[in-house]
Amino acid sequence: MKKDFISILDINEPELEQLLSEAHELKRQKRAGTTHLLLAGKTLAMIFEKSSTRTHISFEVGMNELGGHALFLNARDMQIRRGEEIRDTARAASRYVSGMMIRAYKHSTIEEYAKYATIPVINGLSDLEHPCQLLADIMTMQEHFGSTDELRVAWVGDGNNVCNSLILSTVLTGLDVTVATPKGYEPAADLVAKARALGGKVALVQDPETAVKDAQVIVTDTWISMGDEGEKEERTNVFRNYTVDSDLMKLASPDARVLHCLPAHRGEEITDEVMEGGQSLVWDEAENRLHAQKALLVRMLKK
Repeated sequence: MKKDFISILDINEPELEQLLSEAHELKRQKRAGTTHLLLAGKTLAMIFEKSSTRTHISFEVGMNELGGHALFLNARDMQIRRGEEIRDTARAASRYVSGMMIRAYKHSTIEEYAKYATIPVINGLSDLEHPCQLLADIMTMQEHFGSTDELRVAWVGDGNNVCNSLILSTVLTGLDVTVATPKGYEPAADLVAKARALGGKVALVQDPETAVKDAQVIVTDTWISMGDEGEKEERTNVFRNYTVDSDLMKLASPDARVLHCLPAHRGEEITDEVMEGGQSLVWDEAENRLHAQKALLVRMLKK
């Protein structure tokens, strides 16, 4: 039976531990100049409805470093644009490639690909979740704090797809997450309930200062995700008090570190001073997209 990675909860705690252990080792090997062609002869189809920098680069480079091949497919250039059904594309592609990574506007699009594909399907981003980003984030926290168990994390900003995956990850990691969002911009209520029912530690507040008090990790993201551009003026006004700046950081734990999945809009959700400062782990986090996804690809495609 094939295994997909559409939600962070598509793996269990031991699987996450093993995957990230392999990611740390792959990172060590890369820095030592060692390569292992673990996916020789394998091809990953990368289907992009949304534009991408880190997802595109990290998956393509990752497949190349593992000895495989990554095939970039812009959804606008595929027959889907002319009316071909997803189920037909998924079935045909399954005869050609070893796996698919899809970056889509709607979560249901990725679910439909997975339903009809006979090869592994990876969620490269949807409107509901961004599980690959969380693999990199958890890996980064492990590197700098050793363990994620009971690590105090504050999310400041929009309750978006990355926030949803962070909340679900509490079930696997032991993270203690407090989310600060304006009213009406909270994370998905059903996913919050799911995480809590499975033992995850999640608190929802509206005040950023309450969220970051004594937090060890501060996480933020753009206020205006792809697809929300028409709400830019409204969102900029609503989120104006949700900037991660030096004053907000003073309320966090002295050893606090900052994560941002990028792209960043400096001066909006995060100041240049914080992003470029000594508490920022943003560039380690970005690098770890490569290593965590390589481990994921080996796990899903090696067979």
